[in-house]
Amino acid sequence: MLRLLLTIAILFSFQSSAQAGSLPPLEGLEALRKAFSGTYDFTAEIIQEKRLSLMKRSMTMNGTVRFRKPDTFYLEIFPPYKSRMLLRDNSMEQLIGNSGDRNRIVLPPEQGLKQWFSRLAAPIVTMPEGVTVLADLTGSLYTVTIMPQGRGDVKELVITFLTDGTVRRLVIGEQNGDRATMTFRKFRSNIGLTDKDFRLDR
Repeated sequence: MLRLLLTIAILFSFQSSAQAGSLPPLEGLEALRKAFSGTYDFTAEIIQEKRLSLMKRSMTMNGTVRFRKPDTFYLEIFPPYKSRMLLRDNSMEQLIGNSGDRNRIVLPPEQGLKQWFSRLAAPIVTMPEGVTVLADLTGSLYTVTIMPQGRGDVKELVITFLTDGTVRRLVIGEQNGDRATMTFRKFRSNIGLTDKDFRLDR
């Protein structure tokens, strides 16, 4: 259910403008790279609206996320949908519900965090292979949509962010029709997160 949160950590940036309009994909990716290059870790509260393809209604969840370069991401969803997830590169572990049932998933290498960050390590001058990208600028917000091609669970990843690397919203659509929209609050970056902040067992 939470396996969509894999490639999450990747894209943030912005460029000032008073009007809305589409941008060339390369411009959106390069702006993203520049903004996120100065972010080494972040933490935030989230409100997640999860729509399952087999259900007619959406579920609203509250939780928290943490990220640290180059490849560590943690998500905790509070009761009544209690779960915790830890992603290290392309290896994901989950603890679900009060029983603490454990699940481990190994993602395709191209969906690992290290793979994404290697693409963002240098100026982007050509379009990455294996993805389709759309970019838009509305007021002070960039929106970048990434659609991976080929195998994998993620159909599209939509990120809305500011120039200082603050994430406002993340939308993840899966191939099976499931869709999650996360709104970020109390976003804090470069606070010095350590290994103890990424423990799955607490």
